[in-house]
Amino acid sequence: MNKELEHKFVTELQDNQNIVHKVCTLYTNDKDSHKDLFQEITIQLWKAYPKFRGEAKFSTWMYRVALNTAITLYRKSKRRIATQDYESVIFKIKADEYDETEEQQLKLMYKAVRQLGDIDKALVFMYLEDKNYTEIAETLGITEVNARVKMNRIKTKLRTILNP
Repeated sequence: MNKELEHKFVTELQDNQNIVHKVCTLYTNDKDSHKDLFQEITIQLWKAYPKFRGEAKFSTWMYRVALNTAITLYRKSKRRIATQDYESVIFKIKADEYDETEEQQLKLMYKAVRQLGDIDKALVFMYLEDKNYTEIAETLGITEVNARVKMNRIKTKLRTILNP
């Protein structure tokens, strides 16, 4: 791969790496798994980058590769080792007037979302990232109507999980 293409990839990755971190947070429970998934997604992005045609925004393409990689690895892992959640570290902000309410709400939300299926997790993630249904549908390879219907069903399911 030429140096110009390599430089462009690294710049795009650095500018959009929070997307990958958010996907990793959604599909992992501990710091080491997060790092492993981040590395695997980065490798898959690197391998696929020469085929990136620029028909969609880089971030949209990155969402698709990151989510597909996470879902594929998640499905491949037949044996699951019990891990301790690392959410107590990721959301902790040291401040004198720190209010744990938001942190507790985020923990509950992540716990509820983790109970959803792979595609539903991705849909919720993109919805929370303020992506419109057109972009969500394009990224997940479903119709816009299907994305809206699935999201409404997921909202109902999450309400049931969070408010039994």
